[in-house]
Amino acid sequence: MKRIHKERDRLLRRLGRIAGLTGAGGALACLVMPVPAGSLEFAVAAVLSLAVGALVGVHTARGAMAPALGVVAGSIALLFWLGSASVPDPATTTALEITGGLTAASVALSLVVRPGGRLVVAGLATTTLLAVGFVDLAGPEKGSLAIITAAGWAAAAALGLWLDKAVGRASERIDEVGRAHRAERLASEFEAQQRQDARVLHDTVLATLSLLAHSGVGVGASALRQQAGDDARLLKQLRLGAPLDNGSNAIFSPESDADVLSTTFESVRRRFARMGLDVNWHGAGQLALPRETLDALVGALGECLENVRRHSGVSEADVTVTDDDRTVRAMVTDAGSGFETEAVDRARLGYAESVVGRLSTVGGRARIFSSPGSGTTVMLEVPKP
Repeated sequence: MKRIHKERDRLLRRLGRIAGLTGAGGALACLVMPVPAGSLEFAVAAVLSLAVGALVGVHTARGAMAPALGVVAGSIALLFWLGSASVPDPATTTALEITGGLTAASVALSLVVRPGGRLVVAGLATTTLLAVGFVDLAGPEKGSLAIITAAGWAAAAALGLWLDKAVGRASERIDEVGRAHRAERLASEFEAQQRQDARVLHDTVLATLSLLAHSGVGVGASALRQQAGDDARLLKQLRLGAPLDNGSNAIFSPESDADVLSTTFESVRRRFARMGLDVNWHGAGQLALPRETLDALVGALGECLENVRRHSGVSEADVTVTDDDRTVRAMVTDAGSGFETEAVDRARLGYAESVVGRLSTVGGRARIFSSPGSGTTVMLEVPKP
């Protein structure tokens, strides 16, 4: 059973408890006023009212059928006992009406939504109405008690059915929202994967193709062959759908000897050394970062160094890493030709996706400081876990 249906049943039982206990207490209160203390009629009626109230509590605790039948049977017994009075006074008549139309009818709230519950409610209502009709014949206002009892049962059943319909509609809307959320999440994950693949291709395969298009100027043939081999392995990994990382924590260390591409600074440094760009490391030696954050930082660093190699006109760059309690900062600095930062097209894939986009996925950011003839500094920041 869905949780929302359990909550529906709990609500209906709570309403039934309120109605049933109110009816039992109201009937008992009506009897207290006109009947002298110690009379047999009052004692029996009080016991019956208390017993019906207790059965209401037992039934509404778990929705059991036997206590519900006891509520109706006790109410009918109370109706017959009170109706046997030779001259029913107004207070006794009111107690009869409360018992038939409220106390007994309270079981319809929770029973009507159960499988086959409508037939059970119809049978119990019919039985109560027959008993009320028999008692009503001796009353001063013939027919009024039966009308009130019928109205009470109809109102209780209608309220239970209405709440059941309302909960059903709410459940359908919740399911629709859930399906829409799942579809949106899958679409977002697919888009994020596509963007990640585009970044990887841009930073590796497209960079190698750009070198080949320029006849590998400044890069040796062996370095080009090794880079092309690395790119071929990466493309095979993407084609087979293998993840680019294992989701574990990693250590960002320039002294690392790991052979996995794009996971450590050392692999980036070696790659650019093959292509004629010397990278000098300064600052923290080791930084414990989650794998996702590490890959974003190293990937952005690699793209910044690629821009230095292509556009700065120098063969040397510096990377300085610092950290505090909350943030890791990496500065990529060169003494090259520089440029006007306002002239950079922020929509370019290399900057917008491989640097800014990468860092934003892990809550980081990038800033550029440059001017013509004064070199360039790019500040990369990522949060610590």
